[in-house]
This record gives sequence, structure tokens and C-alpha cells, in this order.
Amino acid sequence: MDDTRGAVSGEAWDVSPGGVGWATAAVDAEGVIARWSAGAEALLGYRPAEAVGRAVGDLLSADPPDSARRALAGGEPWSGRLMAHHRDGGRREVQLLAFPLRTGEESTRWLLAAAAATPGPRHDEALMRRAFTESGVPIAIYGPDLRLLHANGELCRVIGRTEDDMRALGTGFLPRSRTNADVLRALRTVLSTGEAVESRTFHRASAEKRDRAWALSLAPLKDPAGRVSAIVLTGFEISEEYWAREGLALLNEAGMRIGTTLDVTRTAQELASAPLPRFADFISVDLLDSVLRGDEPAPGPASGEAPMRRVAHESAHAREAPEAAIRIGEAVSFPEASPPARCLATGRAVLTGPWDPDYLAWMAHRGQAGRLPDLGVHSLVAAPLVARGNTLGVALFSRRRDATTFTEDDLTLAEQLVGRAAVCIDNARRYTRERGTAETLQRSLLPRGISPQSAVEVATRYLPADSQYGVGGDWFDVIPLSGSRVALVVGDVVGHGIHASATMGRLRTAVRTLADIDLPPDELLTHLDDVVGRLASENTDQVGDADIGASCLYAVYDPVSRRLSAARAGHPPPALATPDGTVSLLDLPGGPPLGLGDLPFEPREFEIPEGSTLVLYTDGLIEDRAHDITTSVDGLCEILTHPSPSLETTCDTVLRTLLSPRPVDDVALLVARTRALDASQVVTWNLPAEPALVAAARDHAITQLAAWGLEELTFTTELVISELFTNAILHAEGPVQLRLIRDRTLTCEVSDSSTTAPHLRRARVYDEGGRGLLLVAQLTDRWGTRQIPSGKAIWAELALPAA
Repeated sequence: MDDTRGAVSGEAWDVSPGGVGWATAAVDAEGVIARWSAGAEALLGYRPAEAVGRAVGDLLSADPPDSARRALAGGEPWSGRLMAHHRDGGRREVQLLAFPLRTGEESTRWLLAAAAATPGPRHDEALMRRAFTESGVPIAIYGPDLRLLHANGELCRVIGRTEDDMRALGTGFLPRSRTNADVLRALRTVLSTGEAVESRTFHRASAEKRDRAWALSLAPLKDPAGRVSAIVLTGFEISEEYWAREGLALLNEAGMRIGTTLDVTRTAQELASAPLPRFADFISVDLLDSVLRGDEPAPGPASGEAPMRRVAHESAHAREAPEAAIRIGEAVSFPEASPPARCLATGRAVLTGPWDPDYLAWMAHRGQAGRLPDLGVHSLVAAPLVARGNTLGVALFSRRRDATTFTEDDLTLAEQLVGRAAVCIDNARRYTRERGTAETLQRSLLPRGISPQSAVEVATRYLPADSQYGVGGDWFDVIPLSGSRVALVVGDVVGHGIHASATMGRLRTAVRTLADIDLPPDELLTHLDDVVGRLASENTDQVGDADIGASCLYAVYDPVSRRLSAARAGHPPPALATPDGTVSLLDLPGGPPLGLGDLPFEPREFEIPEGSTLVLYTDGLIEDRAHDITTSVDGLCEILTHPSPSLETTCDTVLRTLLSPRPVDDVALLVARTRALDASQVVTWNLPAEPALVAAARDHAITQLAAWGLEELTFTTELVISELFTNAILHAEGPVQLRLIRDRTLTCEVSDSSTTAPHLRRARVYDEGGRGLLLVAQLTDRWGTRQIPSGKAIWAELALPAA
């Protein structure tokens, strides 16, 4: 409503010999003066700046009568005489009229109308008539038949009709209008209950572009018998605060609905849907291609010709979004003078519509000049998506014929809405870049291919978590070992992101290094535990955060003995499916997670039938919000009970069955089917540790090579066996075992009772020894030593002749 300081248009009217003018003031629910008219200044001498913000009680020189207190407490109109302070220090008796102005959601406000008091009831009646007629607040009086009896000048001005025209309409409003429905509903309530009612309605004059919001206060006027004989309606315009409150509510709701994930596309979709239909009928979001890739956009404004892509659009009228001329995913650009290009160049929102020549030229350029007017689009806001000084794209908001035209206030609201969304999109873009970097690092650190070996058939999968959770530190590995054995490894680093991926890479390298020296599973995990401890210490020194932890399962399978030796550090146990259909989790002690230090890891050995299936996995496979771990493990075992045509199919079935569409953790999965070497591929001789038997060892080997058709390797094999067997005789006691394995390579292995491992050394010119292992290293593909329960084994591998 209009400012009460102009309630009588600044004109004074003379109701007393002193010529004091008509005074009005607005008072809030706390009794604080909110508005002060020129008439009030003339009556009491206080300027608006002196009166606004003061308690109205400070201006009274005597307490109000009980009738006034009761009316104020009940929110009822009141009229009477009061003594008030004048600015000159004197007192004035004033005739006061108090009208309650209830705004629905807020506490009751009051409109005070006053003039210098003069004696006589006739004067009081005249005062009340003039208060009604000349009040700056819309006032109407209705009869018990709910038809308009009187409307003051302000109400006629607001509605845009004369009092007679309003009477002809019954309530004073157009029969099918929202205002008429709201007023009738409130009038009926007052008539039926006899109690005052607060309501709210909206009205737009013919020349206005936007509805005005009004708070209505309706009070019954009762006859001596207590029957409602009339109803007084007063209105107080609350448009400014209403639309501001609506804007804040929209921003608050959009803030909760936009940015729920760290996905650029989904965030853009939330921006396109959250403000519908309260703010716009159609919303589209176009983003720069660089933003969708996660790249850093160029700082500052962008050109309309910059390559962009339609990411999202939504319509309040149809799912197909008839307003959209571009399909989602298609490239889009804007001519230089078009409103979207202007907003991108200036970094400020642009209000446009059919009245704007640039808008019409843009429509014609896109072949839509006749289409949008047919759809009833009458106004459009183009707002740039700008975050941290970088332009990310543009959002378009449009309204059709059944919506209020956009205003300058809407332009500001669109900028605030898009500004918040732009920060969310930029956060998602940055996360996309970091996630892409982490995922690339993660996959580069995982095995690109499985090294050739004959112990197991293997299928693997790595599946990152949903984008909002980030890439983790899960890994798997298959490491060929000496004697045709193979190590199967699965591990998980705590946390997500690049740091977890980098830590995973360091641990995987450490495991491979420790596996190369053929440590038993429990010893390997002990050394790996030390590595994690050192990494945590380094992390504390560098960034002050020691939060590094990991779990790991390390298993070694021997296809000769068909035995599996394994240990785990805080990791889920592997599942085993044997050829007879039995499925179980291996009874493997859990062990502490890596990084705790000074705690032992207990290994176990298992005899594994040939053709069995081993499943190693990280906790992301079985830990899900949708179901508990026991249910997931049971589901895994159920899958393994059914034969699968291939291990690849098994992997796909496991992931499809156990994982939700948006997993919260990444998953590493390794499925291995065990094989066994045929007895004809392995030959073993147990010989006394006597120098004379070196020749016998060579003869055994030569005979076996001939049986295998490997005569080409005879000379090299003789030299290798001679050196290895001689070293065993010289440096160990007890029997010596010679073993030949024909697999992908020819393995020569000599075992003895000594635990001292040999090593290469540089022999001097006159040294009689020290050249044997150097010769073995030069003649074979690789060689090494490992600890065994009875001592140690020295082995060397020779490549088989080409077929």
C-alpha cells in the first residue's frame, strides 16, 4: 500500500479552530511507530525522522482508557480521546481512531488517524466520516448480505473504479477474479463466526505488469443484540515485503535443491527444475564445453560464439518443452547482439522480450520469430553463470501469457539464483577435473594386463564409486613368482581422491618389490605395515595429517602342490568355489589393518582342488547402504554356486547383482580359477650333498631335457645346475634337492638346508670363486632365492626354444 506519510496527499483539513490538519501514523505490533504523516507532524510537531522508531506510548501524556486497552488486546477498532505530548513541551488532546491491519503471517499492525479534539458528538461523527473518506488506507464496509455499502477514495483509486461501479459488482471486484474469491471467503468467515479475520489477496490494475499483494483485515460491526450488521474491511499493501519474502523463500528452496551432487550435468538439471513454476515457465542451461570437460574456463566475460552445449532445460507446461529449439546435448552459440551474448559479455543479467529489437533479431536468426509469440512468451531473462570470476555458461528464464512479466526485481533475483547455482556448478567442475585426474592416476597404477603365467586363469574389474564420493584407493595385482607360483593381491587405501590413489600406487609398488624377494604372506604384510607407518609419518611432517590406513589380502598359489598360502590385514576373506559346487569363505584370520604397527599377521595354508574359483574383493563390493554385509556375502556365495561360462561373466554378474546403481565406494574384484601342473611337467631328485654327485645331477637333467625335447637347452642347463648344486654343497649341510619344472619357461631349482641367501659379488683377478652366480645371471632370464620351511631354494629360469 502507499506510504502513510502521504495518506492525505499532504493536504490539511481544518477541523478545529486551530487549523490543525489530519494526522495518520502506522504502528507495528510492538507499538513502534513505522510511518509518520505530514499531518501528524503538523498536529504534534515531531518530524518523521524524530517519530519513526519511537514507541507510540512515549507520545502519550496519560495512560489510555480501559476501553482502548481492551480493543488493542482484541485487535478491534477503537475511537476516543487521548492526551499527547507536543514537541514544544505542551500537551494536546486529540481525537484518535485506531484501525487494526492484520497481514496474515505477521502480527497485527495499526493505522492511527487523529486530529485535534473539539467538543461534541456531532464533531466526532464528522471526524469519523472524514477518517473513512480521506484515509490513505483502502477501507470498505459490507452489509450482512456481503454486498458493498461504502468504499473510500483510496480503495476506489486502487481498484480503478468509482464507488457506484464497485457497488454494481457486489463485492466491488470482478466476479471471477482471485481478489473477489479471497474477499468473499473472508467475508463469509466473519459473518458466520462473528470474529475478526485476517486474509491476503492479490490485485493488478490494468496498467500494471505485476500483482500487488495486500493484507486484509476484516472486523464485524455488531448491533446491540450481538448480530453482525456490517463488516469493515481494511487493506494494507505488502507487495514489497511479500515479493522480497517470496524471493528469499525461492532462493532458500533452490539452495537446498541445487548442488545436491558434485555432478555438473545433474547440477544444471537442478537449476533448470528448481525454480519452476514459481519463477519461470521455461528454463534452459547452456554450459561451455570446457566446463563439461572439467577444464579451467578462461577468466572474465565470454563470447556468445564460444562453443557451448545445452545441458538441461525444463518447461512448466509440457514434458517435451515446446519452448526449446535445441535438444539436450546439442551445440549452441549466440549471435553477438543477442540478449544471451550481451549478458555473457557484460556479466550481468539482461531483461528482454518482444519489445527489444535485439530479441526479435535473435529469434529471426534462429528461425523462431513466429514460434515464441505463438507460445505466449512475453518476457525473458538471460543470466550469466559466473563463479570465482569465470564465466561458465548462461541460463535463460522465460514466461508465457499466463504469468506476470519479469521486472527489474526479478532480474536481481535471477542473478542471485544463478550466482548460487554457478558456484555449485563450478564446484562440480573442479571435482570433475580432480576426479578425472584421480581416476586416470588410479587406472594407470593398476595392472594394464595380467602377466603371463599358468597357475591361474584370471578376470579382474575395477569400478570407481559414484561421482559424488570420488575415486578411492582400491587395487588388485597378479604377480608371477618362481616355481610357476603366482601371488594374488587385493588392497584398499582408506579415503578418496588423488591422495588415496597416489598412496595406493606406492603400496602396490611396495607389494611387488616385496613379492620379488619371495617373502611369505605374513612377512610381506609385516613389511607392508612398516611402509604404511612410514607414509603416515611423512604425511604428518608435510601436511600435519597422519590419517593413512589400508587393508590388504596377499595369497600365493602353487600349481605344483595345489596349495594356497594366504594372510590378510583387516581385509574381507576370499570366497572359494570348488568344482563339486561347495562355496565358502576361507577361514583366514583377519589380522589388523595396515599402519597400526607391532601386531602379527597369521598365515594359513589351504589345499585347493584344480578348477576351483577364488574371489578376492574389496569392501566396496559387500558394504552398501541398501543391504548389510551378511546379505552381500550370502549373495556372492549364491552367485558362485551357479556355473558360469567364463570368469568375465562371473565378474559382470557379481557387480551387477551386488552393487547399487550409485556405489558409495570403489570396488576391486579379482576372480581366479586354479590350474595344476601335470606330473610330467615336474621332476624332482633328492641327492646327497657330495661333490661327486654334481655330474650325476647334470646327467639327470640332460636325460630329462631329452625326454621333454629340450636338447637345445642342454649346455646352458648343465652350467646352471653345476653352479647351483656346487654352491649348495659348499655352503650347506644335508641332502640337496634338484627340481626341474617345464612350464612357460624351464625352471632349475636347487634346495638345501641353509638359510643363508647367496648374492652376486665382483670377483677380483686372482679370486678362485665368486663368478658362479654372475655366470648364472648372464645365462638365464632371471634368477633368485626364496626361503622355504627346510632352508632356502635357489632358482633360475631359462626361456624355452621357439616352437
